[in-house]
Amino acid sequence: MIELGKIQKMEVIRKAQNGFYLSMKGDKDQDGILLPKNQVHGDVKIGDEIEVFVYRDSEDRIISTTKKPRVTIGELAALPVVETTGIGAFLDWGLDKDLFLPFREQVGKVVKGGKYLVGLYIDSSDRLCATMNIYNILRTDSPYKVNDRVYGTIYSISKQLGAFVAVDNKYHGLIPNKELYGNFSEGDYTEVRIKKIRPDGKLELSTRKEAYNEIESDAQKIMDRLKLSGGTLLINDSSSPERIKAELNMSKAAFKRAVGRLLKEGAIEITNEGIKRMW
Repeated sequence: MIELGKIQKMEVIRKAQNGFYLSMKGDKDQDGILLPKNQVHGDVKIGDEIEVFVYRDSEDRIISTTKKPRVTIGELAALPVVETTGIGAFLDWGLDKDLFLPFREQVGKVVKGGKYLVGLYIDSSDRLCATMNIYNILRTDSPYKVNDRVYGTIYSISKQLGAFVAVDNKYHGLIPNKELYGNFSEGDYTEVRIKKIRPDGKLELSTRKEAYNEIESDAQKIMDRLKLSGGTLLINDSSSPERIKAELNMSKAAFKRAVGRLLKEGAIEITNEGIKRMW
């Protein structure tokens, strides 16, 4: 069966003035779909098998092409916007006809020239369209292990849960709020660490390195802030996690580890109000 939106091998069943007509091997339907002559390379004969992508052209006809689109059904890709309209946006996906992203399938503001992570779906009119609602397209069979460093695209941010990430633009990932340090927006492509692999295969992520690698950089951050604030910071072990995160953009646990390191080195002392720089 011919599958819209997928790359597949098809058999040449007849030649025409405007190209070749293709069908699935052994298919009794001999009408076939057109492969335009400008897509034919080399000597092609009846019975040959050609790998093509199947979609609808600007006249809404099912057609094939030897060009490889940047995204197919079941995959994700970051595509640039070439035009925005009142009903949606049009994306460059490597084919002559741009890919339509309906307004209802957009997440956040979509602007011309921007790049957005999308998947493909077939709408009620049997046409290929793009969607930014990609949660159900992401996979859970990643090859990673705990503490691997990976890259992904933030595709949604929840105040309650954290930042949802498409790791390698294909696997389920979440940076929980407790592990989300820094300023991030939907569409950001960022490096993260695999903190946990859940039983269902989804990945729990962190923007921070392993604790033993973070101590030195956190300690330096505290010393830099002490210098900027005249040698004193009005936070200590009794301060709330929210206060520490607001002041230093680190967790309370990381703060305590770094302070312990600085105390051991004699770089700071603890006061009733907070911490004080010694040198």
